[in-house]
Amino acid sequence: MERWAALELASTIRHDGEGGVADDLATVQGLKDWILRQHAPPAGHDPAAGDVVDENLRLRVVEVRRAVRALFARAVSPTRPSPPDAHRLMPADRAVAHLNATAALVPVVPQLDWPPEGPPEARLSATRDDPQATLLAALARAAVEFLGGPERGRLRACTAPRCVRYFVKGHGRQEWCKPSCGNRARAARHYERHHRAQNGASAQP
Repeated sequence: MERWAALELASTIRHDGEGGVADDLATVQGLKDWILRQHAPPAGHDPAAGDVVDENLRLRVVEVRRAVRALFARAVSPTRPSPPDAHRLMPADRAVAHLNATAALVPVVPQLDWPPEGPPEARLSATRDDPQATLLAALARAAVEFLGGPERGRLRACTAPRCVRYFVKGHGRQEWCKPSCGNRARAARHYERHHRAQNGASAQP
């Protein structure tokens, strides 16, 4: 699972398009749908199939997300974090411990593949055949890799009105996660300047 999965996991809390906040992982079906959208079933499993995804797994994935979002908030400090959970973040030391413990649920070992024709290829292989633990460990490892890598320094919380996403800054002047957020932020700034100017003019004797 790619380290960008950590950013995708954090983004399962998102603006709902109507001024509120939606949680893509609020139900077991929501978690199934999100896993399928990732196109990366760990270790050859399809964790969205059968009874693998249940309420227990959903709660554990949500707890990993809580840890990720807490550490994202720490990474963007001293600027403000994403607002939906900024007032009730998991303590950073607990978040670190939770990610590390979850990443260790399924130990991995290096394996060598060397087909009769073609070059050898090294890969990491899980040592437990447990789809739930494998998924949780993969998500936690993705977060560890992301937070321990160069992208952490470019992580930002989008400042556009109503947006609750984190994003990785792609260039020096980027302020928002996507162009639509930039358009909304510029419109809000224009409205605010126009409103102040009107108020100032009406206050003149």
